[in-house]
Amino acid sequence: MPGQVQEQYVEVAPGVRLWTERRGAPDAPALLLVMGAQASGLGWPEPLVDALAAHHHVIRYDHRDTGRSSRSFDEHPYAVTDLARDVVAVLDGLGVGRAHLVGLSLGGMLCQLVLADHPERVLSATLMGTCALSETPYVRPDGVRVPVAELPGIAPEILELWARPVEDHGPEVELDRRVEHWRLLSGGQLPFDATYFRDLERRIIEHAGSHVDSSAHGRADDSEMLRTAELARNQVPVLVVSAPAEPVFPLPHPQHLAQVVAGARLVEIPGMGHSLPPGVHEPLAKAILGHTLGTG
Repeated sequence: MPGQVQEQYVEVAPGVRLWTERRGAPDAPALLLVMGAQASGLGWPEPLVDALAAHHHVIRYDHRDTGRSSRSFDEHPYAVTDLARDVVAVLDGLGVGRAHLVGLSLGGMLCQLVLADHPERVLSATLMGTCALSETPYVRPDGVRVPVAELPGIAPEILELWARPVEDHGPEVELDRRVEHWRLLSGGQLPFDATYFRDLERRIIEHAGSHVDSSAHGRADDSEMLRTAELARNQVPVLVVSAPAEPVFPLPHPQHLAQVVAGARLVEIPGMGHSLPPGVHEPLAKAILGHTLGTG
């Protein structure tokens, strides 16, 4: 059973504290959930977290400049690679030697960096809604090699939304903006439940104590992230989730990722986009647990 929820702050750098939450049996194998850019750990849905916590000691956390963690970028700018170091620092701060990693979007990139730089800390990794940190071309089913730069990009309507300035017109207008963002990210194959996402974002705002969003992760230095050679010699079990409605890293990004990470295998979650609506909770939990428990 999921059991008691424990909250704790972990210092990952001088003056930088991250909020963490744990649930599940303390002696069960650890599983660390790594969210995407500007996303609080509360973005991981409760039913999914509880399903995983029935078999694992599940940890989720707020990145720097999200949720209840330190807002540090404006005074002390950091790189995306520092956010990957935070993954290891969270494990260190909680006394966890090795963990299964599950990463979404930017979180999937951070998990790749940990796989490449600290494989001894990783029991397995599940990557979703992300792209490969590799320069190796994608090989199509017909054998044609496609340069990474020619793989499909982010959907135009999402780029347009991201380009709009975010102004503070109060929490309800901010909730409207976030729900519209989730609608676009969901990809349109599954019914969109605006009430579900509004309630989710309301909880995230209450958790953070503010409705004002940060742009820190978008401004962070994203250089030095390629790990082509390291991923090609990976020995950690890796599962890549293919989401057919994915609008940020659309097909064939997951197929490319599964090609460049040695030993990776691919699973499709029908209807999934770049979000975690109720319709994907059960199949996603089944896929992740099949991977972590060796039954998939």
